[in-house]
Amino acid sequence: MAKRGTIVLKAGKLGAGVALLTIAALAGSTTAARAQADRPGEVHRVSPDLPPPYATPPVANPPRLVRQPADAKLAAPPGFTVSAYLTGLVRPRFLATAPNGDIFVAESAAGRVSVVRAPAGAAQASQHEVFAGDLDRPFGIAFYPPGPDPHYVYVANQSSLVRFPYRSGDMHASGKPEIVVRELPASGNHWTRALVVASDGKHLLVSVGSASNDAEGGMALEADRADILEFDPDGGHKQIYASGLRNASDIAFDPASHALIAVVNERDGLGDDLPPDYLTRVKRGGFYGWPWYYIGAHPDPEHRGAHPELASSVVKPDLLFQPHSAPLGLAVYEGNQFPAAYKGDVFVALHGSWNRATRTGYKIVRARMKDGAPTGEYEDFVTGFLLPNGAVWGRPVGVTVAQDGALIFSDDGSGTLWRVAYTGKR
Repeated sequence: MAKRGTIVLKAGKLGAGVALLTIAALAGSTTAARAQADRPGEVHRVSPDLPPPYATPPVANPPRLVRQPADAKLAAPPGFTVSAYLTGLVRPRFLATAPNGDIFVAESAAGRVSVVRAPAGAAQASQHEVFAGDLDRPFGIAFYPPGPDPHYVYVANQSSLVRFPYRSGDMHASGKPEIVVRELPASGNHWTRALVVASDGKHLLVSVGSASNDAEGGMALEADRADILEFDPDGGHKQIYASGLRNASDIAFDPASHALIAVVNERDGLGDDLPPDYLTRVKRGGFYGWPWYYIGAHPDPEHRGAHPELASSVVKPDLLFQPHSAPLGLAVYEGNQFPAAYKGDVFVALHGSWNRATRTGYKIVRARMKDGAPTGEYEDFVTGFLLPNGAVWGRPVGVTVAQDGALIFSDDGSGTLWRVAYTGKR
């Protein structure tokens, strides 16, 4: 008999033999079933027909992190291989590929940004140096001006935006950081600050997550929070680019459509299956609901009746992820190594749930795009971090495309950068 409580993944068919996974509120799911259901090629579509709030009780179920078991391996679609690119990092988070091919890594917990270098096509990195230290939880990294010859590396700290002089190939900062934005909101929750430079070089965008889960401390604490902020390259002329995004943990411009794309972590505490996290194109001036609404005009029960005039203006996101998957990093695939069908699709790192009875996430997924717009479907791309006993041995965070077209992603659970390369027949 169907009843509310846990999640079962119900398989159908999509196209030529591709399994479509939909979410049904039925009894019987386990983390072991969830781990077995995660496999490369499985396609998910999360319906916008959402359950009511508190259909299941809120839970605190943080992951139990273990060392990689001897028999645990990462899986990718046929023709792809996954290998350890670099180990021994301190909780690597955000990744950015410099025009010359070096990969910059935010080791946020260590307060530093590092540079990783490898010959094109190499399966492992050959050099690893600290570019700059003594930073305040660095996360977002961007090169300025856009193009093949940047003069600065911008770094988004928890509380400020700074830049370093840069010449192509530098592995160490040549001087102290110059402060571009002296004060970013830094108290409360959500310390990550994603950063992107507009293609015309005239604007910088910085995403700042909310200070709380659901504005439980009041909106006075949320000034410039749950927003994407816009600045000129010297830090002036601040304005709000978009609002109501609880935590846009990564942002990027699609090179083809020039649309701003964001992955957003939605609020916790409303039950296992509410609300979904999401990926969306972000509209300038758009309002995405937080804290009064979610996924369109669904009213938050903690704020019911507040601001009814805003309901009709909430922008619905393009693609929904299973609730509490925690999408953190994204990369638009513009490389030439993968098969042509991957061009323009978006890879997303799902860090994994802590607020769900049955775990979800802990994998890299591929968000399908068509004509620059998400189709609403995403498929498992790299799986295996989640074990049948509920423990996990890795947690994906940042994603970038290497100069040779391989996909590199960070794992702050094991301190590893992983490389996904295509070696199959075309």
